[in-house]
Amino acid sequence: MILTDEIRAQEAQGLTYQTAGVNIDAGEELVRRIKPMVRKTFDERVLTDIGGFGGLFDARFPGMTAPVLVSSTDGVGTKIKVAIEANRHDTVGEDLVNHCVNDILVCGARPLFFLDYFACGKLDVEIGESIISGFVRGCQNNGCALIGGETAEMPGMYAENDYDLAGTIVGVVERDRMFRREAVAEGDILIGLPSSGLHTNGYSLARRALLSQYTIDSKPELLGGLTIADALLKVHRSYLKPIMHLIETFQPGRDIHALSHITGGGIVGNTSRVLQEGLDLAIDWNAWQRPAIFRLIQDAGMVPEDDMRRTFNLGIGLILLVPPSTATAVEQSLRSCGEEPVRMGAVVRK
Repeated sequence: MILTDEIRAQEAQGLTYQTAGVNIDAGEELVRRIKPMVRKTFDERVLTDIGGFGGLFDARFPGMTAPVLVSSTDGVGTKIKVAIEANRHDTVGEDLVNHCVNDILVCGARPLFFLDYFACGKLDVEIGESIISGFVRGCQNNGCALIGGETAEMPGMYAENDYDLAGTIVGVVERDRMFRREAVAEGDILIGLPSSGLHTNGYSLARRALLSQYTIDSKPELLGGLTIADALLKVHRSYLKPIMHLIETFQPGRDIHALSHITGGGIVGNTSRVLQEGLDLAIDWNAWQRPAIFRLIQDAGMVPEDDMRRTFNLGIGLILLVPPSTATAVEQSLRSCGEEPVRMGAVVRK
C-alpha cells in the first residue's frame, strides 16, 4: 500500500484499523442503509433479521413428500470490471442472483434464499448500496429471500476502486419432480431459450476485443444506438418463470428430460454435462440469429468461430432436452408465456 502524507501523519499518532485502510463506520452505515430494502425480500419463513451471525429459515415444506435441497455458489467474473469502468453498479447483483437461480433451476428447484459476499479494496457506501439493491431486485423477482451476507473491506488484497462478488443460493425440489440426465436419450430435441446478451461469461475475451477498438461509451452502428456498456451490462436473464410454468404442465424427467444453463464453456460444453456416455450433440448453429454484440466481439477481436462457441452463449441462455413426442407441446407452452423457443438440434449417438 502506498502511504500518503495524511496516512503517515495519522500513523505517527499510532495505528488504528481505519489508518490501516478499514473503515468500520462505513460498514455500519452500509448495513443501516440496506436493512429496509433487504427486509422487502423476507417472508414468514425468514426467522432472523439482517446483522445476525447466521440466517435462519423455516425448513418445513408442507405439501412436499420428499423435498430435496439444491444449492449453488457462483460469481459474476470480470463483468464487474465493466460495471466499475462504466460506474454502473446496480445490475451486477441482479446478474448474480439470476445466474444462481438458473443453476439450481436445471435440477427443477425453485429458490428459497440467497446469501451474498461483497469484497472491496475501499468501501464506498454509495456503491455498496447500489450493488445490494441489485441483489434485492433479483431476489424479489425470483421470490427468494436475501437472508444474509458479508461485506469485507480488504486493502492490499484489492485495489481501492475494485470489488468482487459471490453468491450462494439454496432451493428445493420434490424428489420425483427433478430433471434427470439419466433420462436423456438419442433423438431428444434441443429447444433453446434466448439470452439477454453475454449473461455473466466471456467478459475477459469480450473486454479485450472490444476495448482495444472502442471506449465503454462508444455507440457502434451494429448495436443500434446502445453503448458498449449498455450491451455488456444487460442483466443475466432468469428462466424461473417459464420453466416453473412448464413444470406445472409437464412431468420433469419424463416429458422434459433435462435442462442446461449455458455459462462458461458455451452451448456444447454445458449441454454435454447432461449427456450419458455414448451420446453427442448435433447442433444447427444457423437455427437462430446471434445478438449483435457477439458479431461485434468476433469482428473486433478477429475471434475464431471455435473460440466464440466455446466461450459465449451466442444468444441461447438455457436449453431443454425433450423427447420428440412432447417437443411441439413444450414449444407451444413456452410461447404461451411470452418465450421465443428455438429448435436448435438433437441428441445423437456418437
